[in-house]
Amino acid sequence: MLQPRDGYRTLSGRRAVVVGAGPGGLAVALMLARDGVQVTVIEKEECVGGRTRTVTAPGGYRFDIGPTFFLYPRILADIFESCGERLEDHLTLERLDPQYHLVFEGGGEIKATPDVERLEAEIARIAPDDAKNVRRFLEDNRHKLAAFIPVLQQACDSLRSFASPAMLAALPLLRPHATVDRDLARYFKDPRVRLAFSFQTKYLGMSPFRCPSLFTILSFLEYEHGVYHPVGGCGAVSEAMAGLARRMGVEIRLGTSVDRVLFEGKRAVGVEAGGERIHADAVVINGDFAKVVPELVPEARRPRWRDAKVAKARLSCSTYMLYLGIEGPMPESLGHHTILLSEDYARNIREVSDGVLPMQPSVYVQHAGYTDGGMAPPGHTSLYVLVPVPNLRAGIDWASVGPSYRALVLKRLEKLGLTDIESRIRYERVVDPTQWRDEFDVYEGATFNLSHDLLQMLYFRPHNRFGPGLYLVGGGTHPGSGLPVIYEGARITARLMAEDLAVGTVPARGMPLAASPSLGEAS
Repeated sequence: MLQPRDGYRTLSGRRAVVVGAGPGGLAVALMLARDGVQVTVIEKEECVGGRTRTVTAPGGYRFDIGPTFFLYPRILADIFESCGERLEDHLTLERLDPQYHLVFEGGGEIKATPDVERLEAEIARIAPDDAKNVRRFLEDNRHKLAAFIPVLQQACDSLRSFASPAMLAALPLLRPHATVDRDLARYFKDPRVRLAFSFQTKYLGMSPFRCPSLFTILSFLEYEHGVYHPVGGCGAVSEAMAGLARRMGVEIRLGTSVDRVLFEGKRAVGVEAGGERIHADAVVINGDFAKVVPELVPEARRPRWRDAKVAKARLSCSTYMLYLGIEGPMPESLGHHTILLSEDYARNIREVSDGVLPMQPSVYVQHAGYTDGGMAPPGHTSLYVLVPVPNLRAGIDWASVGPSYRALVLKRLEKLGLTDIESRIRYERVVDPTQWRDEFDVYEGATFNLSHDLLQMLYFRPHNRFGPGLYLVGGGTHPGSGLPVIYEGARITARLMAEDLAVGTVPARGMPLAASPSLGEAS
């Protein structure tokens, strides 16, 4: 065990309540406990992690519910180190190579590898001229990310943040009025290659044809720092965090719902949960912003995010999910992560963005057993299938279209060589946008939270310090969605709380300029 890092002053006697044991809530709990705060985490489910959890289904099949891979573990490792622990003593991460297999329905494929020479060779098979620009793209995005990191680390809770030295230094590289696809066209002419470096915008639930050009850094993050599989599933990350939190004295109450945040005047002073009033010096909400905050916080206590504004907020897309337990093996060609990219991808994405259910959708498949034999019983396979679809604002009647859409998705899997799986299905669970809303408390089924357009980022996103004594963490607040970015947001929230509670100044070490955050999905 390491010693807690120097630079943290502790002051016992302060108390904080964290609503929700998702990745952001657990990260904040760790850092507050490190600083001597008495922390109670209240979670309505019977397990930690929110959607970042791994479940065991009948028959012994194991599935991640939400995120299926882990990017840039350095941020979480830094949080563990600040608590006197090493992440590798709590969690085993396997770096994947190839990271994923891209199959273009219109012809061609790329096995995306972090080995740049091999990546160039893969791209040269379908677009020789574009392969020559891979290194230039990586180098330019290395500089872009280095410029943006200080912006990512600041609270952005004032308009003055737009005039901060960090923001002024970053602006020339961000090209705020260009889209990801348009920016990539400076390097790659073949639309399939641009797609290989832009489909990652779906981690934000956005289209590369609308997403701000800043997010070309997403694919760079993968190639520069790797795509990892946590052994046992992504839920192992949440369990490792909760285990350390408990050892540090954090109380985690499972199976308990919070009914409302308590206020004295304008200041949050605790919560009411299960009929009990729990008083605290500070309250942190970790949940789907548009769903949870209006339920727990009276409208008068959120003047910048009244009900009408929440109702008009721009949302990400949703997902249609199949969790399949299958008897027998998979084709050798099916790797850990495989993505079938629709022949007319632009139309596919446009339909999702415009609220039209795609009939020729792109499909993502995780075959975790390719790397981790513990994800299914011997002789069986657990498959996670995800299809981007419109959120519930589209008005799609999922009760009516669900059965036919399931058949369509299974038919699409045949293009990946999965031609005989239906007769071998021994366990199946379907989650459509209505179930994301009803079973997982996801507002309008928008699984990637608020959209990350320019007017819902930075200062315009819900602030980490949401009001006196009240704080936010998770994908719905700054800096945004994705596990490591949520952890970075947790550091911002914990730092603000430390300042407000006079616990001690938490240093904003953040990430060195040669490193980066990365975006996966969670809430």
